[in-house]
Amino acid sequence: MIGIIDYGMGNLKSVQKAFEFLGFKTQITNDFRDFKKFDKIVLPGVGAFADAIKTIRNMEFDKSMKEEIEKGKPFLGICLGMQLIFDKSYENGEYEGLGFISGVIKRLPNNVKIPHIGWNNLEILKREPLFESIGNSPYVYFVHSYYLETDESVVSAVTEYGKKIQVGVQKDNIFALQFHPEKSGDIGLKILENFGGIEI
Repeated sequence: MIGIIDYGMGNLKSVQKAFEFLGFKTQITNDFRDFKKFDKIVLPGVGAFADAIKTIRNMEFDKSMKEEIEKGKPFLGICLGMQLIFDKSYENGEYEGLGFISGVIKRLPNNVKIPHIGWNNLEILKREPLFESIGNSPYVYFVHSYYLETDESVVSAVTEYGKKIQVGVQKDNIFALQFHPEKSGDIGLKILENFGGIEI
């Protein structure tokens, strides 16, 4: 079963509907005690980093997610959920993230329209497992004003928006996407299917 974490900031139903359309069993939960029964965990998110990280810590999700990740369970962060797993964000201040992977979140450059909303194509750097059977330069849907800077060794995909920005990450059993696969049509569904099909 895929657990979808509800901390009050995310389009949970669309993520759930996408996985269930693909045939996966899911559960939306706001109780950290549920995490142990899940095979995989998804952290979606839309909104402000500061509010999100505060809520996650108050609900004790941070420790529970880390425990399950350390057991080897596949974990997927989407959009804000991606940004939260890194060390630090500079969104309207400076805030400490979950630190599952080293990296920082910065505001998009001033020479582009902010937020970055709409379809943009990916340059895939690592195909397995999330981008397996995905064609070259697929278009996916973005909504964000901040972007990731992390070590290139963990980057699975980039896109061009004023500069080359990192929009896909994988390290061991941790995966993260800046774009919204649940809003990205057949390409997004294939990415979610690939995640759901990861064997532990």
